[in-house]
Amino acid sequence: MVFENQYEQQRIQKSNALRDLGKNPYGHNIKKDTTTQKFLENYTYLKDEELKRDETKSHTVAGRIKFLRHMGKAAFAKIEDESGLLQIYFSRDEIGADWFKEIKKLIEVGDIITVVGFPFVTKTGELSLHVKSLELATKSITPLPEKFHGLTDIELRYRKRYLDMIMNSDVRETFKLRSKIVSTIRHFFEENNFLEVETPMMHPIAGGANAKPFVTYHNSLGVERFLRIAPELYLKRLVVGGFESVFEINRNFRNEGMDLTHNPEFTMIEFYWAYHNYHDLMNLTQELFNTLLEKLKLPKKLQFGDITIDFSKPFRKISFRDSLVQIGKVPNDILDSTDEIVSYLKENDIDVERNLLLGKLYEELFDNFVEDKLIDPTYIIDYPIEISPLARRNEENPNIAERFELFIAGREVANGFNELNDPLDQYERFLKQIEAKNAGDDEACEMDEDYVRALGYGLPPTAGEGLGIDRLVMLLANQQSIRDVILFPAMKPLNCEVKEEDIK
Repeated sequence: MVFENQYEQQRIQKSNALRDLGKNPYGHNIKKDTTTQKFLENYTYLKDEELKRDETKSHTVAGRIKFLRHMGKAAFAKIEDESGLLQIYFSRDEIGADWFKEIKKLIEVGDIITVVGFPFVTKTGELSLHVKSLELATKSITPLPEKFHGLTDIELRYRKRYLDMIMNSDVRETFKLRSKIVSTIRHFFEENNFLEVETPMMHPIAGGANAKPFVTYHNSLGVERFLRIAPELYLKRLVVGGFESVFEINRNFRNEGMDLTHNPEFTMIEFYWAYHNYHDLMNLTQELFNTLLEKLKLPKKLQFGDITIDFSKPFRKISFRDSLVQIGKVPNDILDSTDEIVSYLKENDIDVERNLLLGKLYEELFDNFVEDKLIDPTYIIDYPIEISPLARRNEENPNIAERFELFIAGREVANGFNELNDPLDQYERFLKQIEAKNAGDDEACEMDEDYVRALGYGLPPTAGEGLGIDRLVMLLANQQSIRDVILFPAMKPLNCEVKEEDIK
């Protein structure tokens, strides 16, 4: 049985007692005419009035009881709705002796009630609602956690987000902020003449990023399908088709470990801009951040944990290779030798395979010596071509890609590049990815011949970018874990053994 402890059983008995009184513990068609916040805002002036009450005004307010104290023939309570807390006062004389007696026995903290009454200010100076009538809207069967200790178990908070939100109003504020962030992003791109589109979430080929996919099966077609790891290849097909600026706020799925910045299901915005380049993307991205800070009324110097991020200056730009030397302090004279890089990594207790390509070794150096030092917004540009299978080669140096990644607070936030629109080059890149996959890289891209065929019809010069919304919300909401900005994050099953390295 779900509700089996003694306290739940007692509340079920009270619920039945309410039914016997003709009171439906789960009513319907119950409406309110104001919120707790609006009530408090509208009648703040009463604190300055001599009478400190206005019985000519009547409002219906609904909320969950968070505090309840009976004092003989009267009681004070605090009820909470989405907007905030409101103190209410009710007495035996106002609501009737018989009902008041039953309320004392049958209604308690956690229940949702509706009250009708007028505004007044208590002797202690608190604006409150004087109740003329009180009705139960929903009986709570499961008691809330004891208020003094609250809901502090982090794992329980993530598993039971509904309870987390009941007990911690700041959690609701985080997700209101997230909604505003997404809305602001959408309006920003619409105002810049981008078209919002939707592309498939089940793909016949896992592509668009280096990641291990989730695999499902379509019974009717008798074929495997892959949950989307990125919408990139479909969005670029649309640019081939004639849409010159498109974006999608999308859910992606990657079969990877979980930590402070990774969840297997996550949200991004990807956008593609024909007849623009990756420098244009970097300028647009900084403009987006400026807009977000302005619309959300956030400071240009933003606190994130124990560090301060400075958004007031133009974002720094530095090449991938230069970042290794200037920021990571990697000796410049080893960067052209795979053997010397491997030795340097091993000297620093980092084990890697000796057969990795130079670009992959650069990536290891960057991950270990550079990334966590990038606090203020920094564009790392001109990536090794080996780790950029979909990006355009630089014409002057074919070993690098015309690509950038944006790092803030030591974390990657966005990735963008000039799109590869040469179908023959793209085909060769896919072949190399297949070689890498056959050699054991289960995150390498698959061959997508239809996409190559689409390029054959002609993709105009285009730049594209993906920006992680979850990580962006973390920054702007000052949250250190991705689980704090995803309403229902992925969790390991209870009583299930999971590898230590997969959940950190």
